[in-house]
Amino acid sequence: MEKSRMNLPKGPETLCFDKDEFLKEDFDVDHFVSDCRKRVQLEELRDDLELYYKLLKTAMVELINKDYADFVNLSTNLVGMDKALNQLSVPLGQLREEVLSLRSSVSEGIRAVDERMSKQEDIRKKKMCVLRLIQVIRSVEKIEKILNSQNSNETSTLEASSPLLTGQILERIATEFNQLQFHAVQSKGMPLLDKIRPRIAGITAMLQQSLEGLLLEGLQTSNVDIVRHCLRTYATIDKTRDAEALVGQVLVKPYVDEVIVEPFVESHAGGLQIMYEKLLEFVPHHCCLLREVTGGAISSEKGNTVPGYDFLVNSVWPEIVQGLEEKLPSLFNPGNPDAFHEKYTISMDFLRRFEQQCGSQASVKRLRAHPAYHSFNNKWNLPVYFQIRFREIAGSLEAALTDVLEDAPAGSPFCLLASHRTWSSLRKCWSDELFLPLLAHRLWRLTLQILARYSVFVNELSLRPVCNETAKESKKPLMAGSRDPSMSPRSTEDPGNAVAEAKPVVSISRTQLVSVVADLQRLQEQLPELLEIIKPRLEIIGFKNFFSISAALEDSQSSLSACIPPLSSKIIQDLSESCFSYLKGALEVPRLYRRTNKEVPTAASSYVDSALKPFHQLQRGHQDKLKHAVIQQWLEEALSESTHKYYETVSDVLNSVRKMEESLKRLKQARKTTVANPVGASSGMSDDDKIRLQLALDVQYLGEQIQKMGLKTSGIKSFPALSELVVAAKDLATAE
Repeated sequence: MEKSRMNLPKGPETLCFDKDEFLKEDFDVDHFVSDCRKRVQLEELRDDLELYYKLLKTAMVELINKDYADFVNLSTNLVGMDKALNQLSVPLGQLREEVLSLRSSVSEGIRAVDERMSKQEDIRKKKMCVLRLIQVIRSVEKIEKILNSQNSNETSTLEASSPLLTGQILERIATEFNQLQFHAVQSKGMPLLDKIRPRIAGITAMLQQSLEGLLLEGLQTSNVDIVRHCLRTYATIDKTRDAEALVGQVLVKPYVDEVIVEPFVESHAGGLQIMYEKLLEFVPHHCCLLREVTGGAISSEKGNTVPGYDFLVNSVWPEIVQGLEEKLPSLFNPGNPDAFHEKYTISMDFLRRFEQQCGSQASVKRLRAHPAYHSFNNKWNLPVYFQIRFREIAGSLEAALTDVLEDAPAGSPFCLLASHRTWSSLRKCWSDELFLPLLAHRLWRLTLQILARYSVFVNELSLRPVCNETAKESKKPLMAGSRDPSMSPRSTEDPGNAVAEAKPVVSISRTQLVSVVADLQRLQEQLPELLEIIKPRLEIIGFKNFFSISAALEDSQSSLSACIPPLSSKIIQDLSESCFSYLKGALEVPRLYRRTNKEVPTAASSYVDSALKPFHQLQRGHQDKLKHAVIQQWLEEALSESTHKYYETVSDVLNSVRKMEESLKRLKQARKTTVANPVGASSGMSDDDKIRLQLALDVQYLGEQIQKMGLKTSGIKSFPALSELVVAAKDLATAE
């Protein structure tokens, strides 16, 4: 029974397996058990199999009971079956012999038919060869007859030097010659063809000579009919390339040799442009007739043109390229990048104008696919030109990115030479004097490299120590470019026992740090302008994905922005340290009043003005470089740090004063004296109170100066607490 007809009994839905699995041809017990174990335990699988086995037994019994009569009569129906089979064997054997005999007869007939058909095919092929040879002989004789009819002598046409044939005769000969060529190619290898091959060669030579002479005559006399007949004949015999080569050799080459003269090009200003103008004049002056006949001109009549020719692509252009390569090799020399750029630009403009002279887009495509076109473009060694330009730009940029930060030239929007050179390098990549469309991808990569190099340079600057510009009186400052001796240790770990000096670390001034930040902000502002410069250049080469260009510049802009916080931190730290170096003068106030009998203070100490000088210098000296908000932020953060330290210093001084007072009071009580202020009694105020008052005046004056700078003292860290501290001290002093 077929599997498709087998129906297994349906089991309960709780079975862990599908009963149809047993009917699959690739049923495997191991796989079945393994698959079921993923769902249930082996005990449950065994129980389900036993249950289904009982169902199968029950179904089998029911099937036997259903067809019980057939089972019982099975043996009875088979009685006498052997005798019946024996009776059938004899006629079946006879039938088999008859079939084999018939099959043999049919096979012999088929072989005979195949042999006759093969012989007939061979005869047909030989007949075709004979007919082709007959046609070849007829064509040769017909052409010779036409040639003989044009020759007044009785001698063979192929042995005498006959005059040029007319256009109509050539067309008749060409038509017959075309058939001759076809049949000759089909009869290749036949002995008879070898015998008449000299006659065919003579006809070919005569036809070629006549066609060339007739074409030149038509061009020289500007005879449209002769040129048309001649070109049509060339096309008939499938020799269009010969005609184009003839025009290039006889008509174009002499003109090119006359125009392309290296001494003239090298010695005259604009000599290359003049040469190209003369080459472009060749097409309208000398190719009008050819273009009119072949349909290359706009005025050509489509019904009276000879298709299949493109003299500009296959005759004029190859000769021009060959002339430039052979007679003007210096044209392609990239040694002088400026001259190379000028020559390349002029040459590509010439190529563009030459393409405009082509009669159609199809002609332009043929020109661009021509080997001479690729040869001309490949002669320009653009990679070498780019390498020279790369060294120029990179060398100039690296010369500016030195340890000594020089100022930018006058008129530059930047403060430092390094920043000015970076921006000028970016602009130079896309300038008219340097940019070439085929180098756009390399110049774009160089643009990103320049921005990345500048970011690295700025990051290196942020690691330099800052020299103190305000400590000129106490010690000689470290100016930009000077070297700190303390940063130049001797190395004694040289393997050759040689004493090597480590490279000293170059310091940087606060003014230079401010200039770097200003240049970073200016450069970020200039990047959108750079994008507008780049866009027209990329549109030339058909690039349209400006989103990626903009995104890359935004990444570079983010990289530049990330350089500003470390520089700002250094500036703030230096301002804070410079300010606090003077605010520490509060420690000297007790020395000025203790046991000196000095008058009551009425003005702030001079160290406050000195402490604020760096802030005034930053505000007044750099307000034209940076945004006001940036400067104010630096001032606020620097003052916050310095006033916090100042608060701690003043607090320490006041605590010291208080402790001194308490000590004096205890001493006074011990001596039981009534002297309230043994020192400074004439002033009516104790030395400690004078100290408190002086500190109060200093802090008050500091707050006034902070407000004059446009800052709110409430936003300065620790300043409100400092004010409260000294106000309380002042109140204590005045109360006493």
